[in-house]
Amino acid sequence: MIVVINRQRARKIDSKEWLKFTEHALRAIGRAHQTASIVFVSDAEIKKLNRQFRGKNYATDVLSFPTKAEDFETDNQSQLGEVVISVERAAAQARENGLTFLNEVQQLILHGLLHLSGHDHEADDGEMSRLELRLRKKLGI
Repeated sequence: MIVVINRQRARKIDSKEWLKFTEHALRAIGRAHQTASIVFVSDAEIKKLNRQFRGKNYATDVLSFPTKAEDFETDNQSQLGEVVISVERAAAQARENGLTFLNEVQQLILHGLLHLSGHDHEADDGEMSRLELRLRKKLGI
């Protein structure tokens, strides 16, 4: 099951729209039988998460948190993890890049899902970026 969680008040979020897009994106990346959570937060919240988990003291656009079973749990292969998106950063980046808010968030969800699927643009010599561009075309982003 895909879950969309809204933990911010700056912008109205259409959960059904993001649920549907996430389903399409998971199919496009070959993860149709897996699930993820999409969480919308404020800049302040994503800054706290970025500091806590990455040691970086600034608001970022998207963070991905893969699901990892604890030592006493069995691994749940169906749940990829959580994609956390700053609505404020997404809106600012959409304006900066001449995109709609919708397209910016679609790109961020796709980017986060690719990270949850094991891709890492910081260490893969451009492989994730090329894949992401192909998938954007496929998804009409």
